[in-house]
Amino acid sequence: MLEDHAKVVQFVSLAKQVTGRKKLQKMVYIAKKMQFPFHEKYHFHIYGPYSEELTLRVEELCTMGFLTEQMEDKGSYVQYCYEVTDKGEDFYKALCKEQQNLSEVVSVLNSKSARFLELVSTLLFFEELSKEEQIEKVHVVKGKLNFTEQEMKDAFELIDMLSKFKVN
Repeated sequence: MLEDHAKVVQFVSLAKQVTGRKKLQKMVYIAKKMQFPFHEKYHFHIYGPYSEELTLRVEELCTMGFLTEQMEDKGSYVQYCYEVTDKGEDFYKALCKEQQNLSEVVSVLNSKSARFLELVSTLLFFEELSKEEQIEKVHVVKGKLNFTEQEMKDAFELIDMLSKFKVN
């Protein structure tokens, strides 16, 4: 059970810092879709795939002192920033082995915006559909975000690129 906690700490450590709860949710979901061993269950939510388990796990990790959560008031919203503590580094290193290619995947994902990761994760949530059906579904469930053709193209390119790192 603690191994799943340790994997989340390792994930944040590889990112150095993750800005935003939504971004962390999407990053872990995308890594899970690339077959990295994350076991949190996801369902479709207003911002795309969401895991209550991951939310609770992150809260527990903050309470245990393995992650820090900094709250930043942005005026119209609050943004959270996650980093690993020294205690967290020791914790995950004791329970996790290094996962091949995870560092590269985390780095790529962390360089993207939460909005873009919301698009990518939503496309992956509907990956059993054809590409055209996925695009249509995104326009239905994410219509207010007005994703452009270029964003769709970029999202599919990222998915293709990340698929090369897929764990077999």
